[in-house]
Amino acid sequence: MTINFLVGCYNYKKGGFLFSYYTEKISAFAPLPIRLMAGIAFIIHGLPKFENLQGTQGFFASVGIPADLALLIGLLEVIGGILLILGIVTRITSILFIIEMIGAVLIVKAGNSFTGEGGYEVDLLLMAISISLLLSGPGRLSIERDVLKREIFPKMSYKENNNSDTK
Repeated sequence: MTINFLVGCYNYKKGGFLFSYYTEKISAFAPLPIRLMAGIAFIIHGLPKFENLQGTQGFFASVGIPADLALLIGLLEVIGGILLILGIVTRITSILFIIEMIGAVLIVKAGNSFTGEGGYEVDLLLMAISISLLLSGPGRLSIERDVLKREIFPKMSYKENNNSDTK
């Protein structure tokens, strides 16, 4: 019985089992939950910057960041979060978020502990998520892929070198 099942699941055209074929198909959806959660997180962190813009500017100035960047960073977090959720310019938005998170960790939270009040674990997590989205792109169920039928910022690719110099 088990042998018949395994033989039936083997996909001769792909040279492997069917579950590996389906895994390849479904992995195109992998960036979706990451995009959604990162987008929501950035929006939630960006909106309070507008509630008390003068206070945010004062905080930025107190840690050595130009006060004028408060509005720009708030806009980046809110608009960038929306862009991530929709799957538009995902790679470009990810690059901007990576830069922002590096600045947040090195400038604002450098003297703090990894976890707890003022910790930088969430910033590192958001940076890792942004790096992942930079590498993977928007995936399926994104405006770039499913409506525009192309990525606005092309994916990074590599060519495999099949030439062997060893004998």
